[in-house]
Amino acid sequence: MPDPISWSFSLPYYVLALAIGYVLGSIPFGLLVTKIAGLGDIRQIGSGNIGTTNVLRTGRKSLAAITLLGDALKGTVAVLLTGFYLGPEAAILAGLGAFIGHLFPIWLKFKGGKGVATYIGILLALSWPIGIAFCVIWLLVAFITKYSSLSALVASLLTPFMLAVFDQWQLAEVMGLLSILLWVKHHENISRLLKGTEGKIGSKG
Repeated sequence: MPDPISWSFSLPYYVLALAIGYVLGSIPFGLLVTKIAGLGDIRQIGSGNIGTTNVLRTGRKSLAAITLLGDALKGTVAVLLTGFYLGPEAAILAGLGAFIGHLFPIWLKFKGGKGVATYIGILLALSWPIGIAFCVIWLLVAFITKYSSLSALVASLLTPFMLAVFDQWQLAEVMGLLSILLWVKHHENISRLLKGTEGKIGSKG
């Protein structure tokens, strides 16, 4: 994705980009794949979240992998598809729309996931080296602590700084906003981490 980006005002295109991103981002893969697999409503299992970590609590690693891939790809597709037809500015807005769609899907009464996989998919499309760095940090923290939430919090905190170091200031600002939203959605996890009651990767509860 080219950087720096010239933000030329074109409201209809920006609205369209946000809308495309939102629709794609609001597809609840975790809910869909578990229902298709006959496991019922994933929102009644574990933490009640529709994301990969909670799907993993069903014991079906394949379904968790599909959820991770689907939630990531909807962010990637939103960015690349919109960028191809509407340009780089619209691509960034589509990424923002996809993230908001995942967090607040209209189909689920605005109660969606926490956005980690979609965040990764968006980041890979906008700046793949930093996207890979995010994944490496996530894996390292997860290996050490076994906490999925803490891994995401640390990686998302560092992402805007990594983008800034490589002089990608516009993307740093946008991903900084997404990181704030991600942290807000993880407020319960943060509370449990501080109390020492957060569930670890692979746990059933």
